[in-house]
Amino acid sequence: MKTPELPIPSNELERLAALKRYNILDTLPDNAFDDATKLVSYICGVPIAHISFIDESRQWFKSEIGIGISEVPREISFCRYTILESKMVEINDTFKNDRFKDDPNVRGGFNVRFYAGVPLTTPDGYNIGTLCAVDHVTKELNEDQRNALRIVAKHVISQLELGTKNVQLDAQKKIAERAVLAKDSFLANMSHEIRTPLNAIIGFTDLLAQTKLNAVQRDYINSVQIAGENLLLIVNDILDLSKMESGNLTIEAVPFNLKNTLKHVYNLLKIKVPKEVEFNLFLDADMPEMVIGDEGRLNQILVNLIGNALKFTHEGEVTVSVKMIEETETHYSLKFSVKDTGIGIPPKKLKTIFERFTQAEDSTTRKFGGTGLGLNIVKQLIELQNAEINVKSEQNKGSEFFFVINYKKSDNTEETIEELTGESLGKLKILLCEDNVLNQKLVKSVMQNFGFELDIAENGEEGIEFLLKNEYDLVLMDLQMPIKDGYQTTEYIRNEMNSTIPIIAMTAHSLMGEQERCYNVGMDGYVPKPFKQPVLLETIKTVLNPDYKLTRKRRVNLSFINEMACGDLGFRQDMINLFIEKIPAEEALLEEAFKNNDYLKVKNLAHNMRSSMDMFMLDDLSNCLAVIEEEARNEKFSSEAADKADIFHCGIIEVVKYLKEL
Repeated sequence: MKTPELPIPSNELERLAALKRYNILDTLPDNAFDDATKLVSYICGVPIAHISFIDESRQWFKSEIGIGISEVPREISFCRYTILESKMVEINDTFKNDRFKDDPNVRGGFNVRFYAGVPLTTPDGYNIGTLCAVDHVTKELNEDQRNALRIVAKHVISQLELGTKNVQLDAQKKIAERAVLAKDSFLANMSHEIRTPLNAIIGFTDLLAQTKLNAVQRDYINSVQIAGENLLLIVNDILDLSKMESGNLTIEAVPFNLKNTLKHVYNLLKIKVPKEVEFNLFLDADMPEMVIGDEGRLNQILVNLIGNALKFTHEGEVTVSVKMIEETETHYSLKFSVKDTGIGIPPKKLKTIFERFTQAEDSTTRKFGGTGLGLNIVKQLIELQNAEINVKSEQNKGSEFFFVINYKKSDNTEETIEELTGESLGKLKILLCEDNVLNQKLVKSVMQNFGFELDIAENGEEGIEFLLKNEYDLVLMDLQMPIKDGYQTTEYIRNEMNSTIPIIAMTAHSLMGEQERCYNVGMDGYVPKPFKQPVLLETIKTVLNPDYKLTRKRRVNLSFINEMACGDLGFRQDMINLFIEKIPAEEALLEEAFKNNDYLKVKNLAHNMRSSMDMFMLDDLSNCLAVIEEEARNEKFSSEAADKADIFHCGIIEVVKYLKEL
């Protein structure tokens, strides 16, 4: 028997490359293609219709009606000829066609009597497959049917292009996610490296300031303290940007004394005021004492805005004013304004002044200093409180920045806080686990000032030996140490020694979720470096209080779930219940697979759980899974992946607890 001829397009290699670019061969069924096939069958009134692609040796059916098989050899397909054409091929009666009249599928097989095929042509002109209508009887299509086939063929190519673009977007998204994770990790590690020496600089400067100094020495020490605080502010600004981008910066809602906060900011900054500038603070007589909100973020906003005003004002005045513009049964609406008579902002720069790394003039950084981050952070912090910042400015006349924040009313009256002194805590014996010599020396000096006795362990293992030999009231625990780090040491103290001794984490690191991880391994307090002596002393007093009970709650953003629910509370609850039932079990499987180095299982579990994390807008946990998934794909787990797995485990416990309380 004569082998049927196999016509080959002149651009066969390029055509095959175009086909393989779509990664469509041997893929699973797809509703979009199945719907197109049904539409062809309906429009043309035929029992057989298919969407197929032709590679080196076969015709593979992506979707078919009336065929029942997934592929046929290329040399017996009608479509091997159709891909040679630039337009639709229509054979009304195969018995009368010299090319096909003796074909086995005409005389038997599929009993093809009518055939219409449209080449599936890529945007760059390659015929990679066909869209076909086939019947067992003779037929002639009308022009509407032919046009419909051409339109459906274009739709099929559009679906392929869309799929390719989605794959590319997904790849770009993964690259972007890896870049964000790398950036966050870099920022966190750099903050650790900067904060460690900065902790010593600020700490020893504070200690030196407490000694007897002459006027010149006092002036020098004040200058060093201001420089240290400015450097710390820049480091914190960079970290805040990272937290805002990943959705991990939240706004507190706790009672605070608004008037005291404003006066504190005023007193803090008035030492920077040039002699030629008058610095004023005007508070509305009706302004409330106590409100509920985020005192720290308000402080940060005002320090940035007032600091800018003072920096760019050489003469005249800088005025900070706060007015109550509205009061309801539950809220106060307060307008904050920072106005100066400084250099002003050019009109063309007003729209971009809040952009990151942007300043009013290219020469601003050189003349006045600054990173161009402050106003961008201010804008985001204000927007996180459902408010908006506005600016009025005239060049060489001055600027005014103002915003309105709604604060909840507080029933609390401020309690008089007794001054914290070391004597009030008695003669404490404290163990410090810390490997950095400068930090050891600093903490020792601070503890001596407090009147406490201190032993120092170079690492966690040495710290455990100290605890086995001596009695201590408290442990100050660095997180990054050789041999045994802070986490491993705390777990040993809690689980192997069964000790309940209070442990305070002290770290210059700033990875997302680290504070939660500290609490979940059994630590009682958390003090970031560089630490302030009053903050450390207050934390010590807090954890030593017998009535102290650590309370913390992760906040889960349900806005996406609420949007999907469209007001259906039953659907919302079903989604929450599914998360509670499904995710802890999957996390346990992930933990087990991770321990067993089952890379395939870890990769699949991490990938599947990420969609749930994204749905509940748990960006930090989704980022943890992204790192784990990537390392599982590379079949090698690093210490970073182990850290992320621990953070993810602790995070899921907190999220489930929160959702159950709903």
